[in-house]
Amino acid sequence: MATVSIDVFRGFEEEQDSQPQLHRISSVRRQQGVSLRSAARATGTDIRQLRLQEQETTDLRISDLHKWGKALDVPVTELLEECNEPLSRPVMERARMVKLMKTTMAILERSEEAGIRRMAEMMVEQLVEVMPELKDVGPWHNYGQRRSLDELGVAADRRMSFEALEHSCSAE
Repeated sequence: MATVSIDVFRGFEEEQDSQPQLHRISSVRRQQGVSLRSAARATGTDIRQLRLQEQETTDLRISDLHKWGKALDVPVTELLEECNEPLSRPVMERARMVKLMKTTMAILERSEEAGIRRMAEMMVEQLVEVMPELKDVGPWHNYGQRRSLDELGVAADRRMSFEALEHSCSAE
């Protein structure tokens, strides 16, 4: 029976930590304000697979990089450049404009005051005038920040009594 010392595992961990960063899809996706769900629809790939592909050390096929580039509306080169360098100026400006349009559309959609709605409509018109491809951008989603898989929801912290559970089951 073979045994393995802890030093071997430490060496292995260090080796994994030093894997080269192959892309920066995750940071570009966040900067562009694209959710994993939207990226999944755009690429035709399920969210679990996209999470794996987003890991900086994942070696992707060129076809997958092209799907990501199309979903994020950035050139593939923006996904491959060194992570220490910021995105190119045109891509950063586009990301900012998309976020601004999403916020404006959310104000327009949720506002009940006529004056605020009119200002939001004017802002939408002005943004589309500056960048015509923004005309199809929708508002931010109605729900709040999504939890990561590591976080537990409030429901996990609550204790439910057996009587309450019995009552909810009998109500069905």
